[in-house]
Amino acid sequence: MAVVLPNRTLTLCPLTHPWERDANGVPVPPNPHTAPAPRGTWPGGAAEQPDATWSLRLDSAAWPVEPGDIVRDETGTMWTVTTARLHRVPGCPAVDYVQVSATLNPPKVP
Repeated sequence: MAVVLPNRTLTLCPLTHPWERDANGVPVPPNPHTAPAPRGTWPGGAAEQPDATWSLRLDSAAWPVEPGDIVRDETGTMWTVTTARLHRVPGCPAVDYVQVSATLNPPKVP
């Protein structure tokens, strides 16, 4: 397992959850331009994976993180969260982190 060390500053821009549903019951994401203010900015890590997804590591203070939320860095690069999981280390909260799988937003065009 590779460790992703802090290599940039990441900001979490959460969307309103839960999402509303259309007439067919399909979740409809809210307009990102009317989303709540960013939750915070912390040192974090980002690494592109071989399948073109991204592995992000956020400070545990960013929790909760939900699919559809946006993460951005200091360069303006943005990712859309697909999954997120809080990792806690018993007795050592200094190393707790949020593991995020995300897609680049907008995606790279080959």
